[in-house]
Amino acid sequence: MKAEYQKNSITLIGGISMGTGVMIGAGIFALTGQIAELAGPWFPLSFVAGAVVTGLSAYTYIKMSNAYPSAGGIAMILQKAYGPGAIAGAAALLMALSMVINESLVARTFGTYILRPFDLANQNVLVPALGVALIVFAYLVNISGNRSVGAFEFAMAVLKIGGIALFGAAALWAGGANLAPSAASNPIPLMGFTASIALSILAFKGFTTITNSGAEMVDPSRNVGRAIIASIAICVVVYLLVAFAVRASLTLDEIVAAKDYSLARAAEPAFGKYGFYFTIALAVIATASGLMASVFAVSCMDAMPTEMKMIPHSHFGMSGTVRSHTLIYTVVIAAILTVFFDLSRIASLGAFFYLVMDILIHWGVYRRLRHEIGARGWVLMTAMTFDFVVLAVFGAMKLQSDPLIVAIAAIAMAAVFIFERLYLSRWTAKSGGHKMG
Repeated sequence: MKAEYQKNSITLIGGISMGTGVMIGAGIFALTGQIAELAGPWFPLSFVAGAVVTGLSAYTYIKMSNAYPSAGGIAMILQKAYGPGAIAGAAALLMALSMVINESLVARTFGTYILRPFDLANQNVLVPALGVALIVFAYLVNISGNRSVGAFEFAMAVLKIGGIALFGAAALWAGGANLAPSAASNPIPLMGFTASIALSILAFKGFTTITNSGAEMVDPSRNVGRAIIASIAICVVVYLLVAFAVRASLTLDEIVAAKDYSLARAAEPAFGKYGFYFTIALAVIATASGLMASVFAVSCMDAMPTEMKMIPHSHFGMSGTVRSHTLIYTVVIAAILTVFFDLSRIASLGAFFYLVMDILIHWGVYRRLRHEIGARGWVLMTAMTFDFVVLAVFGAMKLQSDPLIVAIAAIAMAAVFIFERLYLSRWTAKSGGHKMG
């Protein structure tokens, strides 16, 4: 692969642009309706809760990045916490798969929105076809070597944030009077609201791309943490603005009915056809640019545990570097998921994989590294507890509404751990002074 980040090539602004660029893709365009379906009229507050849980989780990543700013991102955290054994390898693979799952979420969102003006958004064939086409296009852009990564991501981040903020402010101005009654007359559905936080966390998890780019950032021991905090803060403001705008424009039933394209649906009563087409164009730009940034970032992330011998790698007769191969693996897996799963199931898979990986990171750092990196144990335990509660409640609700996706997630995660156990041939690492727990 020709396009690669180099040391000191990512400034603080570039890191923030990268984080927000990956986060503001499918997160706000596809997940708003799904979150509303679980949380009811209180769904805007789910984004606040998701930001709080994400912020606590980010503490672990920031402390590790400060201590080891250029040593391999999440793969490094896992290896230092568990040693080069099966638990670290499995968690690294879950991390890689969760990011690839996010790409398929973005791709299907792109297909759903681009077909909306033609009333074809529910077509089972066209949505995945357009999603796969976007994935292929993103792959071609990434191997061309012609893009200026930092400038491109900054421009797209400004365009997306500005456009979404404009939509949100205008929709709130047009329908703000409808906000108060819908929520005030309904108690918070505790189980549904807690489960919705799993999807809200999914909308923020793109901050991990910053963690994995520590080696390329200017002054990483300071700027990785700053970029993560700023990206989460920007996204929570944008998400809240849009969530309140959607609630002001539509009833809860309308939001749930249009959950795959809720922003486009919300634009119609507020702005008419011109606002509708503006929102469609914004969604297409946001998802397309987000996928291009994500494909590059995820292929780099996947290469890290591969080069660290944590997950297996085969050239399959291909020439080139490990990173060029992981780019191909990334787009192939994302394309398969785009074809065979709808948005709801893709989001559920991503939430299951990410939360399990996140819990393993917090536990490993708490047990073996917190004193070494100067981390407060209560923060690590609080982050892990929140993750576990959200995962348990989300899993319980999905078990009732869609048991198949729970079974698929459980089987897939079990297969990942078994595969890594066989690949690494041991549960206990004998190098680095760490033992597997």
